[in-house]
Amino acid sequence: MSAAASPGKADTVMRVVEALLRQSFLLVMLACFLFFAFYNGAFLSLGNITNILEGSAILLVVSLGMTLVVAQGGIDLSVGVALDFGSAFAIVAMRDYDATWYVAILCGLAGGAIVGLLNAFLVVRLSVSPFLATLGVFFIGGSVQRIFTHGGGPISFRRLPLQYYDIAVGDVFGIPMKIVIGVAVLAVFYLLLERSLFGKRFHAIGMQPSAARIAGIATNAYVALGFVVASMTCAIGGIIASANLRMFTPLAGNAYLMQSIAAVFIGASMHPRGRPNVLGTAVGVLFLSMIANGLNLMGLDFNLKDALSGIILVVALVFAIAQRRLKH
Repeated sequence: MSAAASPGKADTVMRVVEALLRQSFLLVMLACFLFFAFYNGAFLSLGNITNILEGSAILLVVSLGMTLVVAQGGIDLSVGVALDFGSAFAIVAMRDYDATWYVAILCGLAGGAIVGLLNAFLVVRLSVSPFLATLGVFFIGGSVQRIFTHGGGPISFRRLPLQYYDIAVGDVFGIPMKIVIGVAVLAVFYLLLERSLFGKRFHAIGMQPSAARIAGIATNAYVALGFVVASMTCAIGGIIASANLRMFTPLAGNAYLMQSIAAVFIGASMHPRGRPNVLGTAVGVLFLSMIANGLNLMGLDFNLKDALSGIILVVALVFAIAQRRLKH
């Protein structure tokens, strides 16, 4: 009896282990959440949860822009430049040209569109690879910012219109405006990329560009549009940042580049087919924001905090990739 029962128990253990591995990334995320909650009771407070969600709003919109470009088979290393241009164009429009708050927002979006159009021109018209094209725009954009600010000094404007300032500090029925904007952009991207013919064509271009062209999809037009929409989305992050700080800080957007890439690839690693997806990116952003917040509450040294963040991210990605392979 015992010899017969032993294989059955082994099979049960294997099934349990496999079931856990299938949800391994979410288990890692839950383990981190419980650890931070146990270590510091303030982690679970409503104020801190709100801080996490508010603090992740800019990263979310930038990561969603990155998701769109990666979904079409590219990469965008200039997302930080688009964010900076959105911030700079809006602040300068109000400070130097007395623009109203809504005109300033349009100017910020235009600043992002310029970055996207330059990327689209290099990739579509000149056939430069997305990596090299956006890397070039990254360097060009950084130089333009330093030249315009005479070396990189911030441009402040303390007399912001109240409506513009409310983009960062206002609320809608008690919900902070940053969270409202982040959720709104998330909803638009979900409908656009995951629930529309437009999104299916983007994914088709990213997975099989030759087949997409044969099917009659105007791949060049979609790729160009993807870069422009992504950069304008990142400019929204710049508008939020400028409203929050009441200034434009050159090169500040670079801080979001690697985090946005990490969030997109966390989300892609969780997908059964390994493709970028909006909800996966949102989970990746939430994970990164939670880790940063939890480590801050622990009061760790800055250098040690970055190292631990990297270790946790690598472990989470390993489990997420294992999870995806088990689903095949």
